[in-house]
Amino acid sequence: MKIGSFSIEKARKAQRLLAQKVVEKDDFPYPPQTVGGVDVAYVGDYAVAAAVIVEYDTLSVKEKSLSIVKVKFPYIPTLLSFRECYPMISAIKKLKELPDIFMVDAQGRLHPFRLGAASHLGVVLNIPTIGIAKKLLCGSIGERKDNWAPVYDKDEIIGAAVWTKRNAKPIFVSVGHRVTLKTAIKITLNMCKKYKLPEPIRQAHITATSKRRLIKEGVKLG
Repeated sequence: MKIGSFSIEKARKAQRLLAQKVVEKDDFPYPPQTVGGVDVAYVGDYAVAAAVIVEYDTLSVKEKSLSIVKVKFPYIPTLLSFRECYPMISAIKKLKELPDIFMVDAQGRLHPFRLGAASHLGVVLNIPTIGIAKKLLCGSIGERKDNWAPVYDKDEIIGAAVWTKRNAKPIFVSVGHRVTLKTAIKITLNMCKKYKLPEPIRQAHITATSKRRLIKEGVKLG
């Protein structure tokens, strides 16, 4: 099936191939010195992507970048990474240096095809990534252990529900690429000292949505 020039069959084939390349082991300096955050907002036919770098110990913002690009792919459930990776990559390339690991406002392995945008981005750029999502896309939450619970798809653990604030709903953490779930959870909790969302994701969201608001108010793209 094609939507415009987008072939769902070809995208699904590429998705399966990329999913096989995801590395679920810690392949970066730990503890990291810096953690990146990436998020995408939309306005009309444009994607506004933000990438930030936050210091691991202090949570202070070290660098930010923005990229505004024309949306190339339609919105198709479970194929969202094909829509979001291009603007994310565009923003990441504007950073002066890369962090030790990126947190992506998207699913990673916690995905019906085991390749959300966090994993897709990690494999394509060969960078360590963690998937951070606000909603559960698939699977079921298992027994809670302190501040987290595994998310199962049948007998396979594909991610974790993580409670970062008391009396708040969990966020959903999963392996993106070149990290273990255990380490992804540790990093997530360390980056949530004040807010429910990890600071890199929170800052990326603020940066992207602030730019989107300016665009809506009539400020020229750029």
